[in-house]
Amino acid sequence: MTLARRRAIAASLAASAMLALACTKERPPAAATTAASVTRAPFGTAPDGTPVDAYTLVNTHGIRTRILTYGGIVQSIETPDRAGKLDDVVLGFDDLQGYVKSSPYFGAIVGRYGNRIARGRFTLDGKTYTLAINNGPNHLHGGIKGFDKVVWTAQPFSSDSGVGVVLTHTSPDGDEGYPGTLRAKVTYTLTNRDELAIDYEATTDKATPVNLTNHTYWNLAGDGSRDVLGHVVTLESSAIVPVDSTLIPTGALMPVDGTPFDFRKPTAVGARIEDPHVQIRYGRGYDHTFVLDRAAGTALSHAAHITEPTTGRTLDIYTTEPGVQFYSGNFLDGSFAGKPPTRRATSTRPRRIAGSACRNSSTKAWRR
Repeated sequence: MTLARRRAIAASLAASAMLALACTKERPPAAATTAASVTRAPFGTAPDGTPVDAYTLVNTHGIRTRILTYGGIVQSIETPDRAGKLDDVVLGFDDLQGYVKSSPYFGAIVGRYGNRIARGRFTLDGKTYTLAINNGPNHLHGGIKGFDKVVWTAQPFSSDSGVGVVLTHTSPDGDEGYPGTLRAKVTYTLTNRDELAIDYEATTDKATPVNLTNHTYWNLAGDGSRDVLGHVVTLESSAIVPVDSTLIPTGALMPVDGTPFDFRKPTAVGARIEDPHVQIRYGRGYDHTFVLDRAAGTALSHAAHITEPTTGRTLDIYTTEPGVQFYSGNFLDGSFAGKPPTRRATSTRPRRIAGSACRNSSTKAWRR
C-alpha cells in the first residue's frame, strides 16, 4: 500500500520545493541561458565501506545544487543575488566526514519518521513498539541510524522540465524498531523555472508510521558568517502545534494572533525571538509546526515566503501537506566548521541562528 507521497516546491533563486530552493524575483543580469546538466563525482566512503557519490544538477540559468547519496543530503545550492553573484545558500560540509561525525541533519532526508516520538514508543494494531531514545526522553528522526545515515541508490535523469536524481532505499522489517519492509523513493528535480522539487514516495508490506522530510538549513545571505535574524518570513498559518518542554506536541492547536508566532504579515525572524512566551522558551526560539491556512485536499499550495533584504534572494515553499515546520537553528552553537566561505554554522549571538529550516510536515513538529 502507498503510505506517503509528498510533493513540496519552492520557487526563488533556486527553488525548492516543489519542497524548497531559492532565487530572486527578477532574473539577475549574470543568469544567462546555459545547457542543463547532471554529473556524478565521488564524495568519499561511508563508515560501512560503501562508496558515496555527489550528483551536481545545473539548470539553464546556471543555478546548481549538489545531492549526496549519503543521507540524500542537499550539500549545496548556489543561486545568484540581485547583482547576479552566485553563492551557496545552505549549510553543510565540504567532505563526508563532517556529515558522518557531527552533522545536525544538515540537508538530509529524514526517516522513517521526521520529528519526535514521545518516549520512543507507539502502539499500532494492538502491538506496542519500542524505539531508540536519542533525544532527551524521546525518539528523534528515525533513530540511531535513520535515513540520513544510509547510502541511497541513485539514478540521474534529464527531462524537458529540468534535471534530477532519483534516490531509493529499502528499510527492512524491524529496522530501528519499526514494523514492515519500507521502500522509500525520493526524487530531486532542479527545474528550469528555478525550482528544486522534492517528491517523496513510500510503500510498505505492514502498517507502519512514515513521516519523510528534508532537513536543509537555509541562509539566503549566502556567506554563512551572518545570522538569519534579518530574514523576513511570511507563513500562511493562523495556528501552530504547541509542544511540551521536551518538544512533543500537546495535541492542541494554538492561534498565532497576538503571539510571537504570527508571521501572517512579513516579519523578521529576530523581531520577537527573545519574547518570553512559553513556546519560545521550550523551543529556544522557533521549532514548531505551523498549520497552513489552506483548502482541504492534496493540491500543491503556497506555504511560506522568505526574503533576505541585503541580497534580494527569496525563497518560496509549496507543499501538499497540512503544515510546515519552522526551525530557526536554535541549537547551532558555533561548534560546526562548515564549507568555505560559510566558515562556521553559528550566529553572532550565542545559541542563536546562522541557518534556519522550513520543512514540509505532515501532522507534527519535526526536528532539531
